[in-house]
Amino acid sequence: GKNKRIAFADGEDERVLRATQVVLEEGIARPILIGRPAVIEARIERFGLGIQAGRDFEVINPEDDPRYRDYVSLFHSLVGRNGVTPDTARTIVRTNTTVIGALAVKRGEADGLICGLQGRFIKHVRDIRSIIGLQPGISDASALSMLIMPRGAFFLADTYVNQNPSADELVSIALQARDHLKRFNIEARVALLSYSNFGSRDGDSAFKMREVYAKLKVAAPDLIVEGEMQGDLALNQELRERYVPETVLRGEANLLIFPDLDAGNIGYKITQRLAGFEAYGPILQGGDKPYLDLSRGASAKDIMVSGLLALIKARY
Repeated sequence: GKNKRIAFADGEDERVLRATQVVLEEGIARPILIGRPAVIEARIERFGLGIQAGRDFEVINPEDDPRYRDYVSLFHSLVGRNGVTPDTARTIVRTNTTVIGALAVKRGEADGLICGLQGRFIKHVRDIRSIIGLQPGISDASALSMLIMPRGAFFLADTYVNQNPSADELVSIALQARDHLKRFNIEARVALLSYSNFGSRDGDSAFKMREVYAKLKVAAPDLIVEGEMQGDLALNQELRERYVPETVLRGEANLLIFPDLDAGNIGYKITQRLAGFEAYGPILQGGDKPYLDLSRGASAKDIMVSGLLALIKARY
């Protein structure tokens, strides 16, 4: 793990600097910080941290990096036909640290990217997607969020990207999420969420989740999956068995698949705040290389854990 290189787009941020110290102390990875060296050095001194640029981590300086021209020409070759002129490309590669980090990953100079402490989430997703690209056969990125509570880890998708995914897209999101859980040595127990329990209600969303269930049974016969069902049934075997005594899902589901972005984002945020669980991610699924997009409220610990998640992805 310690030879993997994780790029941090917000390299001047105090939380990133504190996370960098932990990453180095624990021997987790080799950090690459994107930011102005003088600002990074001054802040390290101000916060009393024991890390040093060059010795402990690499810096990519947006204002003056020897690779600047190479980065610009790669960026323009990727987005030049999307209305980005060479002049605009030059400006973006000077000022947008997420783009710089994504280009470092694309060029093989970093193994994963962590970004998102500044700016809008979906903008980061678009920037990264246009540079790193998607895995073959994937129609779009999706977001997998993680909640850690005393009784275990729960994963939720899609919490940030796809507004109203089709049944086929939800099948793809569920299978990608299952693969992520495998990387953490966790067997996915999937609940397909709805306002309907096993055909009790009709409506577009309920029909869609029923279709997802049928398609997953064909695409992944060994997958532990149940639905469509309401959230309480997903987490309570006794309630679930009142509807389907023969359910394959035992105990609590640990991977919750939502019918649309409204449900996914609201469900995730409310659970996190009301219950005070530790929330990590989201991991962006579907990208050709590992990247994580943090929320603006992320702490140093969130950032460090996210580094670990990116690393686990980079190893596979």
